[in-house]
Amino acid sequence: MKTFDIPAAPARATTARAGHFRYYILGLIFFVTVLNYADRATLSIAGTFVAKDLGLTAASLGIVFSAFGWAYAIGQIPGGWLLDRFGAKRVYGTSIVLWSLFTISQGTVSIFSTTASATIALFIMRFMLGLVEAPAFPGNARVVATWFPTSERGTASALFNSAQYLAVVIFTPLMAWLTHAFGWHHVFFFMGGLGLVAACIWFATMGDPKTHSRMSKDEFEFIAENGALVGLDTGVTKDRRRFTRREISTLFTSRMLWAIYIGQYCITALTYFFITWFPIYLVKERGMNIMTVGMVAALPAICGFSGGIIGGALSDYLIRRGFSVSFARKTPFMIGMVLATVVMAAPFAVSNTAVVIIMSLAFFGKGLGAIGWAVVADVAPREMTGLSGGVFNGIGNTAGIVTPIVIGFVVASTGSFDRALWFVGAHGIVAILAYGVLAGRFKRIELKV
Repeated sequence: MKTFDIPAAPARATTARAGHFRYYILGLIFFVTVLNYADRATLSIAGTFVAKDLGLTAASLGIVFSAFGWAYAIGQIPGGWLLDRFGAKRVYGTSIVLWSLFTISQGTVSIFSTTASATIALFIMRFMLGLVEAPAFPGNARVVATWFPTSERGTASALFNSAQYLAVVIFTPLMAWLTHAFGWHHVFFFMGGLGLVAACIWFATMGDPKTHSRMSKDEFEFIAENGALVGLDTGVTKDRRRFTRREISTLFTSRMLWAIYIGQYCITALTYFFITWFPIYLVKERGMNIMTVGMVAALPAICGFSGGIIGGALSDYLIRRGFSVSFARKTPFMIGMVLATVVMAAPFAVSNTAVVIIMSLAFFGKGLGAIGWAVVADVAPREMTGLSGGVFNGIGNTAGIVTPIVIGFVVASTGSFDRALWFVGAHGIVAILAYGVLAGRFKRIELKV
């Protein structure tokens, strides 16, 4: 097996000379993350028809939506621990296989004869989907920390994080068409099948830069000398370090980390509105048909994707210009969260065009501010990148539990989405306070030996 030694000398190689295989790895996690988010969004696209066939109320549908969030949040810390213990290739690859199978299973829920049994079955299937998807984003952060130097990490993290928007752009119209042409069941069958194909590609391509057969020596030296945490997955099964309680407690006692966790919670609340209730809002509140929703929902997603790429690129540009990592990461986040709060103006919009413009601006801001994974890669203890990402995403994704339920009950009790949209937009204000007041200066946490 080919193995490189980690260089100790100062950085010498230029990006052009170093090579670019790391971008193929980034393309792989981007592709997988697109499918990951598309699988999460299947029920939001098919939700109106599923609810009609199964006899679900708005409150019941909100509870079913929340099933994913419960499991996803619960699974983050175990998922991060598994990544640190067994490496990204094995754990993430197995996750892809399992989430694809649970996506397929949701297409069979109508075999249950009563509304109660079908609702329970759908809740369990969504719960299991969330549980097995848990290693995905900590795995993405671990791969980026391993393969990318500090000055490229913001763009790389923003790109995989922006895959959620491209998932909507590509698959929302496709899933809407499948629902219209063949019935909602086929949405789940098609997306699950694509995931199984992605799993095969993952196992054939992923590896560690220190031992990967397609990694050049120049590129390895370039990333290693400039901040990439190379070698994290080399020999993980041979040297299974057990973290002490004191080391693990570091992840829960740092004021800086709690600010980052709160920021992630707020951004995730905006995300879950978009991938659960937003299409239903367009149908129920704005009177659009399912085919129109498939096209309209893609517009804010395109803006979110653009914002994500711009935010990551801006952050890395500021680092290359000599600004601190703290300033470079906070700047796009703060601007983005200001823009995200405009979602609160949607209830006052008279036309559907105005709604689309408001949502597009809000989700551009959400994308611009989605820099949290780069921050985690910058500040997490080197030895605990997977676990740190799991805690970060686990706390953040409790929003996936709270947001769908709150929106469901608000809509059920008021008959309107107005207060629900104010609730969603207020998260931008909380996020600004977290990064601006609570966080302090971002710096890597060193574990005490």
